[in-house]
Amino acid sequence: MDTQIKKGILEMCILKCIAKEPLYGYDIIQRMHVHFPEVGESAFYTILRRLHKEESATTFMGTVSGGPARKYYRITEQGLVRLEEMIADWQHLKAIVAEMEI
Repeated sequence: MDTQIKKGILEMCILKCIAKEPLYGYDIIQRMHVHFPEVGESAFYTILRRLHKEESATTFMGTVSGGPARKYYRITEQGLVRLEEMIADWQHLKAIVAEMEI
């Protein structure tokens, strides 16, 4: 799959995951690897950093008994708007491809 297409899809999927509940980075990667096993951890962390920089996600340190604090990611209002736009774009693209019988 084309790298640019995959990056956009991964970003949408990550936003969808953290829209459901705050998650720490490793948990996000584990969930995404089920669907995208060929994607390396560094690609996911790059996307997470970009989402945070663009203010689509925010982070906070969660505490887990018996272990170190973990950085959790939570979607922001701006991120929710971005996710809705991405889903609408995706639906539109799917309709075009289906119309072309691809």
